[in-house]
Amino acid sequence: MDEQIRIILIIIVSVSIFGLLVFVFVKNYIRSKIDHLVKIEKNKKLK
Repeated sequence: MDEQIRIILIIIVSVSIFGLLVFVFVKNYIRSKIDHLVKIEKNKKLK
């Protein structure tokens, strides 16, 4: 029983860390994409 709990906790922690990393990368990618689109729109309005 103790071994099963340890394995389950390892799986939960691993999935949580992986999910957090994916979230951070996606958030940064979306932020850079939005900033890029905002720059394009500002350039269109200036011209």
